[in-house]
Amino acid sequence: MSPPRLRIDFAKRHRPLSLAGGLLLLLGVGAALATYVEYRALDSRLRGAELRLEAANHRSHPDSAQTLRTSALAEEAGRTAEELAAPWTALLAELEAASRDSSDQVSLLSVEPDHAKHRLRITGESRSLPLALAYVQRLQTSAVLRYPMLESHEVKTDDAQRPVRFAMTADWKEAP
Repeated sequence: MSPPRLRIDFAKRHRPLSLAGGLLLLLGVGAALATYVEYRALDSRLRGAELRLEAANHRSHPDSAQTLRTSALAEEAGRTAEELAAPWTALLAELEAASRDSSDQVSLLSVEPDHAKHRLRITGESRSLPLALAYVQRLQTSAVLRYPMLESHEVKTDDAQRPVRFAMTADWKEAP
């Protein structure tokens, strides 16, 4: 009698995939896929919530540089609107008519408005002081200007013709 044969198989053959094993594999892959899809959906919602939170914080705490720019633009727009509100056509026409009435013996050098006070500061030059006074007196009859007054005058001695440089102020009336 001989001893039974010993069978040593270090490389065992794999059995084919059973139906239960295949179903478990498909169930595991499906669960992993569902978990990945759920993760992406939650990540997307989280990013959306972070953006809404950032927008809400931005609205409640506006950017100081943006606020500065906005206020500067609003201030500039206010000044521009104020300048445009002055009755420039009537004012300049009145000053020009007064200059023509003085036989063009008076030249205006500058017209500076003070919009807050509705006042003009006018600098001009004439051949003599009586001509400058006549110009101021002519503007006192104006329907557009109120209270034209001579503030100062100076004879330019460095010029051979010795013109008189004068400064005056006048308030303007509101346009109807």
